[in-house]
Amino acid sequence: MANRLMLVPVGFGVGLTSVTLGLMHACQQKGIKVGHFKPISQPSRNSLADKNQTISWSGNDSSIPLSYVEEKMGDGQHDVILEQIVAHYNHFSKDYDLVIIEGVIPTTRQPYAGRINKEVAQALSSNIVLVASPDSDSTEEFEDRIEVSAATFGGLKSKKLLGCIINKLNSPDKDEFGLLPRENEFEHNPDLTPWQNLTIFNHEGFSLLGSIAWELDLIAPRVIDIANYLNATVINAGDMEHRRIRSISFCARSVSNLVSHIQPSRLIVTPGDRTDIIIATCLSALNGTKVGALILTNGYLPNKDIMALCEHALAAGLPVLSVPWDTWQTSRHLMNFTPELPQDDIQRQDRVKQYIADNLSPSWIEQLSQKANQLNPMSPPAFRHKLTELAKQANKLIVLPEGTDIRTIKAAAICAERGIARCQLLGNKEQILKIAEQQGITLPSGLIITDPDLIRDNYINPLVELRKHKGMTDVVAKQELKDNVVLGTLMLKLGQVDGLVSGAVNTTANTIRPALQLIKTAPNSSLVSSIFFMLLPDQVLIYGDCAINPEPNAEQLADIAIQSADSAIQFGIDPKVAMISYSTGTSGHGADVEKVKLATKLAQDKRPDLIIDGPLQYDAAIMENVAKTKAPNSPVAGQANVFIFPDLNTGNTTYKAVQRSADLVSIGPMLQGMGKPVNDLSRGALVDDIVYTIALTAIQAKF
Repeated sequence: MANRLMLVPVGFGVGLTSVTLGLMHACQQKGIKVGHFKPISQPSRNSLADKNQTISWSGNDSSIPLSYVEEKMGDGQHDVILEQIVAHYNHFSKDYDLVIIEGVIPTTRQPYAGRINKEVAQALSSNIVLVASPDSDSTEEFEDRIEVSAATFGGLKSKKLLGCIINKLNSPDKDEFGLLPRENEFEHNPDLTPWQNLTIFNHEGFSLLGSIAWELDLIAPRVIDIANYLNATVINAGDMEHRRIRSISFCARSVSNLVSHIQPSRLIVTPGDRTDIIIATCLSALNGTKVGALILTNGYLPNKDIMALCEHALAAGLPVLSVPWDTWQTSRHLMNFTPELPQDDIQRQDRVKQYIADNLSPSWIEQLSQKANQLNPMSPPAFRHKLTELAKQANKLIVLPEGTDIRTIKAAAICAERGIARCQLLGNKEQILKIAEQQGITLPSGLIITDPDLIRDNYINPLVELRKHKGMTDVVAKQELKDNVVLGTLMLKLGQVDGLVSGAVNTTANTIRPALQLIKTAPNSSLVSSIFFMLLPDQVLIYGDCAINPEPNAEQLADIAIQSADSAIQFGIDPKVAMISYSTGTSGHGADVEKVKLATKLAQDKRPDLIIDGPLQYDAAIMENVAKTKAPNSPVAGQANVFIFPDLNTGNTTYKAVQRSADLVSIGPMLQGMGKPVNDLSRGALVDDIVYTIALTAIQAKF
């Protein structure tokens, strides 16, 4: 039976869904098989449409619409609702070790939510955690509010009431809707100590389970979310699906007084006939200030001549919207916008989940982990968490030769801020700082920026010395060092940095060639190979070699298997290595099969401590039912998590087919066997891809 935990909001605007997602993420990082159960669904408040419309319900969905609940409650049929909730829960919870139940949020229209939450918690025999936000309360007022809410569930001494998560600490003073701040209406780095030391947490059994500071970046909506909420007319879509709004400025001032208010990620709201403000905003966007969007009020639309003047700014991605109301009415609508998490905003969801998970009580999460069965094999969230934790422990310096690439700058800032690794960007410092300012990227103080033009000459003699047997001269060395990848690789060779990550701009060959020339293979390695970490929904698989060796012979294939197994161990995965072929066991013949057979024997002889078997077809290696038929006595078949492909053609094709067909994340390629860690990126790499590759590199540098 699944462990049950119900999150109950104390008031509205507490960020209940965000806390739920963050708690789930923290549990998943511990390997807990956790589910999210929402007994009753409430309509979104981010809509200007009629919120009193009736929602039909077929009875098949696990979440019962609030309108249906109100109807049954009005008829005195509380028991019917609770029976349906219990039935839905029993069906839902079968596959989980822990189920987090999301309570109903009280609003001015649903003041009875507390009673519903109490009845649902009782019906499901669930433990309860309160989720609260202080808003404008003093610490004394907040404690009183918690005690009143706790009384509904038996008081602070109740064994079912575990404690409280305090969210949105030190947020700007707002009404129940929790709108975006205008300009700079918030405090950075607030002191949370008074809230963490409240006397209510001295009660035995009632604990502070999380204290989460309000963070502007986590509520920043996309322009498309604002447009949908306002039902705005889109004059220019631009980059509305990706640009985020972090502040709002209502402009009716002169252009000379406007300039200081045009900032990155700011929503500019102005009457549609103020052509001077429209043109000034567009000019600012062209000069590199990434304004969030421009909203024109009163239903006025710019004429063709004005649009022609703004053509280049619009083409550069500036979203422009139009609404029918005047600026005052538009401001009221915007102030009532709720920073809810849209289902399709995956990037923001991921950031919110990780931020909240990082601010929950580690000891409490560990207790939940001990009560639930551990996932085996390791889940993707658990793997990503392990990556960041191991990288933090390693505390290594990683050089990033592509220092002026926007994605690389963002990734370096994230790594430095989260302590994943110390990063050194190679690039013109002035240019990097300008890009960061234009993109709204905050560069942490620990991030190192090095202008390669100022240090290249220092590396001419070392490069000549290392490559003199190949005829290297001062002139050639100076020319080669103009390539930042060569420069960064030489810094790694000389021990000035601990690892290198490149490839967001450069080709794989341009990243790996300098490493093979200068770093070379590790003393106990005969070759360099690669692996990808394939993050399937329920487990992490390792594929090798999918990037380096085109036609490895049996001895090389054995070494690749051993390297890949050792890499799995480094990252907390207990390896079961399958040597992949088109034949399982002795069922097939041919040179390719014989190569895999010999490679398997060589690997087993070299490392008897590892579980390695082959040849195995892919389905026999991964599917338990197929393994029972094709390889019933194999210690690997049906359980494999490390897959060694016979050649690059098979490996690269398979990894890309699985990645694209299953729409899953793959991390890599991670190079193995190099004297010092160098890792390549895809030129289509996302910021998160770069972050995790930096983490991989930092961990490799530890060993």
